[in-house]
Amino acid sequence: MDSRGHSNGGEPETKEMDIRNLSSSRNNTQYIHKVGVPPKQGFFNEFKARVKETFFADEPLRTFKDQSKSRKLVLGIQAIFPIFEWGRNYNLTKFRGDIIAGLTIASLCIPQDIGYAKLANLAPQYGLYSSFVPPLVYALMGSSRDIAIGPVAVVSLLLGTMLQKEIDYHTHPEAYLRLAFTATFFAGITQATLGMLRLGFLIDFLSHAAIVGFMGGAAITIALQQLKGFLGIKNFTKKTDIISVMRSVFEAAHHGWNWQTIVIGVAFLSFLLLAKYIGKKNKSLFWVPAIAPLISVILSTFFVYITHADQKGVAIVKHIEKGINPSSVKQIYFTGEYLLKGFRIGAVAGMIALTEAIAIGRTFASMKDYQLDGNKEMVALGTMNVIGSLTSCYVATGSFSRSAVNYMSGCQTAVSNIVMSCVVFLTLEFITPLFKYTPNAILAAIIITAVINLIDIQAAILLWKIDKFDFVACLGAFFGVIFANVETGLLIAVSISFAKILLQVTRPRVAILGKIPRTTVYRNTQQYPEATRVPGILIVRVDSAIYFSNSNYIKERVLRWLADEEEQIKKAYSTKTQFLIVEMSPVTDIDTSGIHALEELYRNLQKRDIQLVLANPGPVVIDKLHASDLANLIGEDHIFLTVAEAVSSCSPKLVEGV
Repeated sequence: MDSRGHSNGGEPETKEMDIRNLSSSRNNTQYIHKVGVPPKQGFFNEFKARVKETFFADEPLRTFKDQSKSRKLVLGIQAIFPIFEWGRNYNLTKFRGDIIAGLTIASLCIPQDIGYAKLANLAPQYGLYSSFVPPLVYALMGSSRDIAIGPVAVVSLLLGTMLQKEIDYHTHPEAYLRLAFTATFFAGITQATLGMLRLGFLIDFLSHAAIVGFMGGAAITIALQQLKGFLGIKNFTKKTDIISVMRSVFEAAHHGWNWQTIVIGVAFLSFLLLAKYIGKKNKSLFWVPAIAPLISVILSTFFVYITHADQKGVAIVKHIEKGINPSSVKQIYFTGEYLLKGFRIGAVAGMIALTEAIAIGRTFASMKDYQLDGNKEMVALGTMNVIGSLTSCYVATGSFSRSAVNYMSGCQTAVSNIVMSCVVFLTLEFITPLFKYTPNAILAAIIITAVINLIDIQAAILLWKIDKFDFVACLGAFFGVIFANVETGLLIAVSISFAKILLQVTRPRVAILGKIPRTTVYRNTQQYPEATRVPGILIVRVDSAIYFSNSNYIKERVLRWLADEEEQIKKAYSTKTQFLIVEMSPVTDIDTSGIHALEELYRNLQKRDIQLVLANPGPVVIDKLHASDLANLIGEDHIFLTVAEAVSSCSPKLVEGV
């Protein structure tokens, strides 16, 4: 019972009642359970179990058990190329859904690809190339039925910003293009390596909060970059921060804006936003916002052609190279100073692309109730980008806007990617000359419309409600992107994510427990104010593993509580604390620093005539307590299976000492 909750006047009566209760419990014979010690495992077996749980928790080889050699070969091929597994059950009904979905996302991807290539500072055809080869490779190796592959806004901007820092694309376009292919090659190598080594858990270090902030900041940065094409500005800053961009916009206001361009941009941006609104209001009209970009391109191109607006200052796409992807094997830097630069840029772009693709894949997999193997996805995406880098593509990944349209269009399998790829092939072979008069303003409007969805205000509000630290992480990443650059925002996002992990590891929650009335259950007194403290006993619970990083904090936290308890006891003239019970159910592991901290705590308590008692240490913890001889130091009779048994055992001793 908590002595702090009563005045001094009522204390003797309360104490007497507690002693009677404790005395009566002495007369009841109660069986005390002994904490079991797990059987000893050899070092090799223990190491093997740990490695298996870390890297092979999903047991990827379980389907190969008890199978013939020929069957294992078939399963192996299906594991690498899932198309051979689901392709056996493919039928005309599924193809009907896939062809509709493929044609729908193709109408969306063609104008987007041309715009995204400009974000990466590349010629328009490279965006189309990246929606031709990579989707074909993914259809063979990917396990997601819904993800639509191609260039995406955030990765295009990131790639363009990082490449521009190394090589100016205006003065050295050939070297810039070669570095882009090199970065794409190493992005694929990074992704495939993470998958093959089963290190997919590394992408989880970028928290959801950091991703929300990073994506929101990137969306605003991308939208601001489109003001160049939207307003018809010729001399525009190469920096991406909001201050530099807005300064560049306002400096060009008097003589650099083109009113014809603005009219085209505003008109078609309004049309695209209206189409998006219609699609959102009526789910059955999902195809309206999907085909709106292509309709906008066709109408604006025709308008510019018949009015000769390009001769009045309206910037147009001009030439798009005709034909499918040429080989770029000889253009990749495998030696020289740009090799390491390409690796660094590729690794960063590859990780961001991977994070986006896996998040999209998992979202739609959960909606359709099927499993997505993250490591297989990494290998598929990595292989796709490696092959893409050899065929004049830059980094491709899963696009959320296209994947959502793919899902809404009724796609059944990855064949929708093949259909999209075929449409892009026909576009490259026959239609690209028709894009000559497409105004840059319409591409800017299409990109602005596409990136609006990346700003998730509801998610930010939810972060504020649930976890203020997560909200700070979100804001840090957001402001880092818009006020500095994409890399700084990404660095802040990763740093804050790691800081949160470190904070949780180094400062775990430690709670004081009390007894829930009319039960033998002991819970956190802050969560359950009605829970009463047991006189003479302080019960604490450590809510994490005890490691070198937090062992000293846990020990000092407990000692501070004891000091506070002693002060209150002196004021209230209540029972002196004689036992400290540590509830260890949440303690999954303990290292040597944790053992030393418990030893120091034990010796410190001995000087105060307080006995240390442990309740319910887990198998790993009890094994280490015995191995270190700490169990013998504390005493086997002071280690219990439950807090209730520990309290029951300590209570008679309290009565004897009264």
